[in-house]
Amino acid sequence: MQCVFCDIVNKKSPTSVIFENDDFLAFSPIKQISKGHTLLISKEHTENLFDINDEALAKIAVLSKKLAAELVKKHSATGVNILHASGKDAQQSVPHFHIHLVPRYPNDGLDLWLKNKL
Repeated sequence: MQCVFCDIVNKKSPTSVIFENDDFLAFSPIKQISKGHTLLISKEHTENLFDINDEALAKIAVLSKKLAAELVKKHSATGVNILHASGKDAQQSVPHFHIHLVPRYPNDGLDLWLKNKL
């Protein structure tokens, strides 16, 4: 099965790279939900939270914090959401582990928080 994120890692699909090292790649998604919205992916194909090894998960968590701080500063944001979904029923759209870094702004109209439906 072809993976769009693996194609990006292997330079088969063009993208706006924001950060890259030996293990991870951060880039701008085609559909940004806020200015500076960034996807951070593992270069090694793992489908979700349950497949990624603990060492890579720890590294990507620390990198998420670093990149989020840089995005907030660069875009003069006042906050950030860090989002992840694992599995179809959790609304994971691409079966390759990834984290959304979403800079937030005053009155940006986004509501990314869970709603209590009870």
